[in-house]
Amino acid sequence: MTQFRKFLGTGHAPTLFAAFLYFGFSCCTWVLNGAMAPFISESFHLSPAQKGLMLSIPIIAGALFRFPLGVLSQYIGRKNATLVEMSLISVAMLLAFFFVHSFDALLAMGVLLGVAGASFGVAMSLGSGSFPAQHKGLAMGIVGAGNVGTAVAVLIAPPLAQWLGWQTVYAVAAVAMAIPMSAVYFLAKEPADVDPHAGLRAQMACLVERDGWAFSLIYAVTFGGFIGFVSFLPSYYHDQFGVSKVQAGQLTTIVAFIGAAMRIGGGWLSDRFGGINTLTVVLAAVALGLAGCGLATGSVVLTTLLLMACFAALGAGNGAVYQLVPLRWPLTTAVAGSMIGELGALGGGLVPNAMGLARQYLGTYAWGFGFFAVFALGTLVLLRSLQSDWTSRWVGAGGRARVGAHSPVEPHPGMTPGLAEAA
Repeated sequence: MTQFRKFLGTGHAPTLFAAFLYFGFSCCTWVLNGAMAPFISESFHLSPAQKGLMLSIPIIAGALFRFPLGVLSQYIGRKNATLVEMSLISVAMLLAFFFVHSFDALLAMGVLLGVAGASFGVAMSLGSGSFPAQHKGLAMGIVGAGNVGTAVAVLIAPPLAQWLGWQTVYAVAAVAMAIPMSAVYFLAKEPADVDPHAGLRAQMACLVERDGWAFSLIYAVTFGGFIGFVSFLPSYYHDQFGVSKVQAGQLTTIVAFIGAAMRIGGGWLSDRFGGINTLTVVLAAVALGLAGCGLATGSVVLTTLLLMACFAALGAGNGAVYQLVPLRWPLTTAVAGSMIGELGALGGGLVPNAMGLARQYLGTYAWGFGFFAVFALGTLVLLRSLQSDWTSRWVGAGGRARVGAHSPVEPHPGMTPGLAEAA
């Protein structure tokens, strides 16, 4: 406890707390369609492929909104950007409550749900901005633990949908957004870690750098896997094992909570042992865990145990990625984090589609698990091939922060000339 208090003393704790609430409520809203998928599917008589499409749209839309929000935050400030976004989320939820009466309207509403998914990069940068480099992994892990909002959604939304009707849940979400908005408005303080003179070219440099794309692929496994499977698991449990809609949400809550909690552990482990070392273990565990799920489609107990282990690794991996991002882009973390979050979260959009298509055309969900396991294994190979380059240029051994110095960014063959200096 003493060490944790010392950690809080190195930055602005109220902003950290406000950013956690902001991200948590946003995640809760983002996955509402997934949490209520068994109810929605019953209302509109959806096929497995249609379910996959319905669940993928909010994830993909959320990914696409992330980078614009990150750029906006560089100009109006991260605190102001969060308030704008939460206002839009509330409006989107009210529109969903009043106008979703068909499958086409449901798909359009999924785009609006994506507004909630845009919060990640700005939340991370706002919450960790006042903390020094050696503690950013833990700070980002705490903010990122707002992923627990996904667990809250799949736990609370199904009983509410059963009691009030699934459309009414959107209205409840709109009212609930007043809580994080108040916390950000009254508690948060804009960090001073962004270079006010950095132009748009410098801020967007990560778009053309090899490292930015590498991080995006890694994040497509860790966060894409997390959000994609959280959205799909209520449907998977209900369809594959015949459990009730509420029980499907409860089982999903267990694995989602573990994944969210382990984000803090992943940040701490990365600060201590290095983000690269942590990600190496994470990606291997994810590949093995998902392959096991593909072989355990006949047992709800074994599947849940494997998913618990897999989600623990995914959560730790999310923390590890964002221990490294501010070390690589120390002055434009919000934009770099949003871009990586945007491209990485697109991986989450693959999960519901892959699972739904596997069931509809191949007869089993096992091929969907297998596809993502191979993706994780390929990403592990990529990470190991880049390790020596990263540790020679901008990060310490194993991915630890170089204490007392900014992360240098040097030109490399994959970088456009001139952007190294701009970054």
